[in-house]
Amino acid sequence: MQAVIIQTKGLLSLPSNPKPKSFLNPQQQSLRKRFNLSNSKPKSPTGLSLNLDGFTKFGSFLTPPSLTHSKKVKFHVCKASATGVAVPDGGDGLESPKFMGVEVVTLKKIVPLGLMFFCILFNYTILRDTKDVLVVTAKGSSAEIIPFLKTWVNLPMAIGFMLLYTKLSNVLSKKALFYSVILPFIAFFGAFGFVFYPLSGYFHPTALADRLLEFLGPRFLGPLAILRIWSFCLFYVMAELWGSVVVSVLFWGFANQITTVDEAKKFYPLFGLGANVALIFSGRTVKYFSNMRKHLGPGVDGWAISLKYMMSIVVLMGFAICGLYWWVNAYVPLPTRSKKKKEKPNMTTMESLKFLASSPYIRDLATLVVAYGISINLVEVTWKSKLKAQFPSPNEYSAFMGDFSTATGITTFIMMLLSQWIFNKYGWGVAAKITPTVLLLTGIGFFSLILFGDPLGPGLMKFGITPLLAAVYVGAMQNIFSKSAKYSLFDPCKEMAYIPLDEDTKVKGKAAIDVVCNPLGKSGGALIQQFMILTFGSLANSTPYLGGVLLVIVLAWLGAARSLDTQFTALRKEEEIEKEMEMEKTAVEIPKVSLNEDDDRSLESSSETLLSSES
Repeated sequence: MQAVIIQTKGLLSLPSNPKPKSFLNPQQQSLRKRFNLSNSKPKSPTGLSLNLDGFTKFGSFLTPPSLTHSKKVKFHVCKASATGVAVPDGGDGLESPKFMGVEVVTLKKIVPLGLMFFCILFNYTILRDTKDVLVVTAKGSSAEIIPFLKTWVNLPMAIGFMLLYTKLSNVLSKKALFYSVILPFIAFFGAFGFVFYPLSGYFHPTALADRLLEFLGPRFLGPLAILRIWSFCLFYVMAELWGSVVVSVLFWGFANQITTVDEAKKFYPLFGLGANVALIFSGRTVKYFSNMRKHLGPGVDGWAISLKYMMSIVVLMGFAICGLYWWVNAYVPLPTRSKKKKEKPNMTTMESLKFLASSPYIRDLATLVVAYGISINLVEVTWKSKLKAQFPSPNEYSAFMGDFSTATGITTFIMMLLSQWIFNKYGWGVAAKITPTVLLLTGIGFFSLILFGDPLGPGLMKFGITPLLAAVYVGAMQNIFSKSAKYSLFDPCKEMAYIPLDEDTKVKGKAAIDVVCNPLGKSGGALIQQFMILTFGSLANSTPYLGGVLLVIVLAWLGAARSLDTQFTALRKEEEIEKEMEMEKTAVEIPKVSLNEDDDRSLESSSETLLSSES
């Protein structure tokens, strides 16, 4: 009888060098081991070993003569594999070369990606600090311009850009699309430093804005400032788009394209730490170039010179990003992807609102997202108005923002290292309440210094600071700690909250929050401030009411976090109980099959059953 060999793949795979085992008692096996016989024995013409026992070499396929008289039973033991075997590149079975425990192919992807991320965020910090200096300290403008600028200029241009990006993605290759998006940014920032800003006095309609302001009144200072300094507002929007387009769309899209899931799990958290390192270095850079005014003679526009240097760095970093992108595409093998597309619910705004209202869990999660967006916006704009009052010069304002960015990077770096300990020791509920608690405590201090600065003045003067400077420092602390808590605790808490949900609620809930809550949180604070400014005449007159609104929103945030913690804990316990029940149902005692020659106890119980049945 000839043996039939079946080649299998997938769930059942035969080992490359099978070692069959006989269903025998250990006392009846391993004669070679007992007599210390060598394996180098001559073979018969049939290919069988001529050992003394007659079946030691292939005895595991045979039943000993003492147990049967005429019939020999052969057993072949195969090994079942759950998945296919991953073969290294080239299929020759050789292990890929490694450096410091990491495959070289992986390092060729991760190192350039890390450098790209550093350059992108280095630029973003410079642009973010510079955009505030331009629009807040410009003549005829103030911090009141920011809520109007975000709502009526930034939002429409972001929507228009994404529509254009979608169109281009249908006609251009991925490489061409990347260069087509990032190169206009680089060109604009270079042109702004050397052309637009030096010539801004020639094409800004200052006289027209003055006449309109005289006619409409001071409460329209913010909207009219957009017309007065339109090129600075364009810079503001382009800097905002750099953060959303270049960071979120271009970089993370490219990173997800060239990395595997295992690589992402291992190295993506390091990108977060690297982002804060970039924040620290770029803050120092802004501080250095902003202080150049001290070494220049009288009558020289120090801010114009500082701006040229900083925009030159932005351009150089931009070309470095393009060079790294080209190198990765030219020299790094890209992983193959499945062409199957996951179905994503395309929910309209009304469908999202209905879904949000129907689920208490999703409703609480939505409250967290909206409350953060509104509260951080309310505090930030009020703080920047006081910052201008303390540092009216663009160079002084920019130097302070450089220190602010550095402090934010250091604090966030430390918080990210502590976040895992906070989650492990105190759990999700405490971690979720830290961000609103920080905002509440620092908010009380900030608005108290603004509203009750005169009574507190004599006491503060003993420490050599004015109420205004104290408000600037407390507001800076609030922004630093709230941003670091957001990156290290709030964002992970938000994503973790989706985990225990069923798949349908998870997907639909995330889509609903993306459609409704993120835009509402970002624009909600700006809309509240616009209403207050137009109603009470200025941002300063609106400060007491903004403080009251902030208090209500943060308390609602804490209430939603407490409610969500209770539901999250219950779902987690339910999930653990279901897992334990599933394990009890599927728990089956499976005999182990050993493939080692020295293991003589394989399937002992099975051999006893077989022998008893044959006898």
